[in-house]
Amino acid sequence: MDRKTIAAAAIMGAVAIILGAFGAHGLKKVLDETQLATFETGVKYQMYHALFLLFVGMTTLTTERVKKTICYLTVIGVLFFSGSIYLLATSTATGIDFKFLGPITPIGGLLMILAWLLLFVQVIRKKA
Repeated sequence: MDRKTIAAAAIMGAVAIILGAFGAHGLKKVLDETQLATFETGVKYQMYHALFLLFVGMTTLTTERVKKTICYLTVIGVLFFSGSIYLLATSTATGIDFKFLGPITPIGGLLMILAWLLLFVQVIRKKA
């Protein structure tokens, strides 16, 4: 699972950099400041969680089963949270109304929070 978790972290990090550059250069002319800031929020959270998964994949503080759960929670959380933010922020540029995705964003956030809390519980329970 460590290899899969680190691979997921690498892909998420690379995509975050690509989307960050796209936002800074390609979307600067088509989005207003608020939309661009919203898009950048999605990029930031995606990158934070890429780094989080990198740590999870390398740590010995938890079991493989828990790492797998953390990885799934994080990947799905980022897809929901950042993915919905990307679509919502660019809806005026694409001409597609993605407002129906609004409720998906907090679900993604909750999944990411659960991943962090699961790691916390595992670290606290770990015997020296």
